[in-house]
Amino acid sequence: MTSQGTLDGRTALVTGGSRGIGAATALRLAGEGADVALTYVSAKEAAEDVVRAVEALGRRAVALRADLADAEEAAGAVDRAALALGGLDVLVNNAGVGVLGPLETLSAADVDRVLAVNVRGVYLTSRAAAARMGGGGRIITIGTCMTQRVPGPGGTLYAMSKAALIGLTKALARELGPRGITANIVHPGPTDTDMNPADGPYAAGQAAMTALGRFGTPQEVASTVVHLAGAAYVTGAEFSVDGGHAA
Repeated sequence: MTSQGTLDGRTALVTGGSRGIGAATALRLAGEGADVALTYVSAKEAAEDVVRAVEALGRRAVALRADLADAEEAAGAVDRAALALGGLDVLVNNAGVGVLGPLETLSAADVDRVLAVNVRGVYLTSRAAAARMGGGGRIITIGTCMTQRVPGPGGTLYAMSKAALIGLTKALARELGPRGITANIVHPGPTDTDMNPADGPYAAGQAAMTALGRFGTPQEVASTVVHLAGAAYVTGAEFSVDGGHAA
């Protein structure tokens, strides 16, 4: 039976949707009635698991391999998603890479990779999506709590790349607002994912930096993303889903 919800009949693309926040977002979007495309780089089986879970909710789904570090693949993923789903209403810029470490240990290749995925890839997918969206389009980008507060050393490259997305989001809101398209950014705090598990070696220190004293779940972040996918009068805004990390 097809689910009914606040996003019934809408189409969405979630980049990096095979696991973690991306997978949780894809499932929440489908639960609210959206058909969903998602991208992955290497986790094909995990992406196909998400597709099956979306289909079990009665929605259409497709997994697309795309490396956002490649400019053509980044923009092409949007076009492929729109073709597969018959249009595009919602873009969730979730795919990202994190390279942490002291300044002197970060190579030029590290810088190029992080900026290619976290900044250029998001710009290109957003531009391609805007070209396909009509009124009511939504662009939602995943940032990080480290744009609000960097609690220790080693985060220069990652924080810089994610901070750029704040400017992009505000500029998109101004440029696309007259067309009825919104753009917002969500800043997760420490979140229990494969990349940063709540039982990992650095987890206790991260949890202690939050007001709630714990990691968040991908579903808690996804809840805010999906709210924004249906919100018509919210744009150019930042939302912290960080357990009070920035408090």
